[in-house]
Amino acid sequence: MEDRWGDGPAGASSGPVAECVHCTRLIGSDPSLVLHGGGNSSVKAPVVDITGRSVDAIHVKGSGWDMATIEAPGLAPLHLPRLHELLELDELSDPDMMRELAAAKVDPGAPNPSVESLLHAFLPHRAVQHSHADVIVQLTNLADGDAVVREVFGGDVVVVPYVMPGFDLARMVRDVWPEQAHDGTTGMVLLNHGLFTFGDDSLTAYRRHVDLINRAEAWLDREAPPAAADAAVLPPILPEVLLEDLAGLRAAMSRHAGGPLIVQRHVDPTVASFVGRHDLESLSGRGPLTPDHVIRTKRVPMVGRDTAALDGFVADYQGYVDQHRDRVRTEFVPVDPAPRIVLDPELGMLTAGRSVAAASIAADIYHHTMPVLARAEDHLGGYVPLGAEHLFDVEYWDLEQAKLAASGPPPELGGAVALVTGAASGIGRACADELLRRGAAVIAVDRSDAVLRDTDGQRPDPQWPNHQWPNPQWHGVVADVTDPTAMEAALRSGVEAFGGIDVVVVAAGIFGPSTPLTELDGDDWRRVMAVNVDSVQWLFGRVGPLLAVSPIGGRVVVVGSKNVPAPGAGAAAYSASKAALQQLCRVAALEWAPEGVRVNSVHPDAVFDTGLWSDELVAQRAARYGMTPEEYRTRNLLSTEVTSAQVARSVGALCSDDFGATTGAQVPVDGGSDRVL
Repeated sequence: MEDRWGDGPAGASSGPVAECVHCTRLIGSDPSLVLHGGGNSSVKAPVVDITGRSVDAIHVKGSGWDMATIEAPGLAPLHLPRLHELLELDELSDPDMMRELAAAKVDPGAPNPSVESLLHAFLPHRAVQHSHADVIVQLTNLADGDAVVREVFGGDVVVVPYVMPGFDLARMVRDVWPEQAHDGTTGMVLLNHGLFTFGDDSLTAYRRHVDLINRAEAWLDREAPPAAADAAVLPPILPEVLLEDLAGLRAAMSRHAGGPLIVQRHVDPTVASFVGRHDLESLSGRGPLTPDHVIRTKRVPMVGRDTAALDGFVADYQGYVDQHRDRVRTEFVPVDPAPRIVLDPELGMLTAGRSVAAASIAADIYHHTMPVLARAEDHLGGYVPLGAEHLFDVEYWDLEQAKLAASGPPPELGGAVALVTGAASGIGRACADELLRRGAAVIAVDRSDAVLRDTDGQRPDPQWPNHQWPNPQWHGVVADVTDPTAMEAALRSGVEAFGGIDVVVVAAGIFGPSTPLTELDGDDWRRVMAVNVDSVQWLFGRVGPLLAVSPIGGRVVVVGSKNVPAPGAGAAAYSASKAALQQLCRVAALEWAPEGVRVNSVHPDAVFDTGLWSDELVAQRAARYGMTPEEYRTRNLLSTEVTSAQVARSVGALCSDDFGATTGAQVPVDGGSDRVL
């Protein structure tokens, strides 16, 4: 571990809180130390309350703050004497403890403090840093983990048996501290949990963290040298049969989850090496690195991709809950039994979640788990995690149950995957944004590379192929809808990023030249037909099997045109193509209804904030009707200008459950047209 204290402002001259923030960020930004909520920090420093009185306080990392990006408000100041009083109690339930911690806040507006606040308060040091370092859990999850830790660190650390975080852990540390601690103690190792270091200031706590991590790494390098890079590879793009297997597996997992799941595929060398092991099922079934991972990954992964593997996993999970439910003192609702990690020699690793972020977190955690499992099994006598009963205690911890209850219902289209063509601009972009707002993950396709910019205008990071954008729900792909090869690659990329396709919005389209029939060029006609009709026929043929297995029932909305019921002079190619497209939609609605796939259309008119309408074209069309451009823009019955966002809201509604009994519909979004009514 590199000492990075000098990276950025050290904060030493800005006071102990600023120094603690800096230290916390350094540790929190290293994924080998902290992953998705694992770890915390504190510093003891007086604070002046609203009355002007100096209060003896401890500043503890607050719930909901990421260690990598924490700011000073993320450290909750607590009355330190009150925490010492709580430590004298014989027992204290975790809900009561959290209420007492909330009551001990100097600033009522501060975040709720860490569940390990009492432990931080007890430790007789000013500054404390805590991580779940991979190398530490590597040492402790061995058959003789206690002895190994003492061998590696000698008497420099206090070693504490595993106890659930909270009051019981704080009391355990209070009991063992006098037996082991001395003036030279620099850290504390919690078996199956992680590392604490401390000192008179955060710099000391940080450098002790660096030292102990490096000592653990040196011991591991000596006793279990890292294996040479594995040459195992998995196909980056799945063949068609496996792609449909992936979509079908996602559908089956979603049914067990009680709602749609995002499923990501991972095929990097770490995954390829691990899923190729002869002992894959046995090794992966040992358990997580630390108990808190069970919240994100479940206790063990599922191995294999067939129905039997999934049914077996679900039955095992339900048995695990039934076996241990008496350990929960209050009523609880079991979480869904669907796996969050799937390992398969052909598919690689699949990670699942109610959102792309949740699936990505599961991936991050298991990417750190696989090397630890393999190293322990191959060189250190085997991986021995905590028993299932301890994992159950964390998974069904009343504090975690409270978090689930407070999280509220998922977004309307949470877990759903939408494919939008023509998504770089205009109506297509507005539809993509609307579906994102409703909670869907979006595969955005367009021939313009503007589609590579997410809703915040950010381009992807090539180092992260499955979650490239700052908005992880966005997956942009450059492809011409008339190029089957490019579109096939786009579909495969999207399905591997999110697991399937539930919603299709066809918004790609062109107008073509505005010319009379007698002047219409055959090439122009064919180009309009190729984009507006032929490409959709190909797309329907390809996505139909994916929509048929959608866990929410496939939903298709095609952006048509007012020109379907009311064609315009000089728009023969456009009007004919949109009419043909509408017939294609009607046939799809007929053919796909038995699979629960619904197909509807919207018919906008004169949506001027799109690439189809240049100022020149608006002026040209206005002159045809003897209008000014301004009059032409509002020439409908409502005298309103129709926008892309209005069309997108109609599309979003048709994709929602509100229209669950509607298929084959044609919905005008045109302000009212006397040529149609």
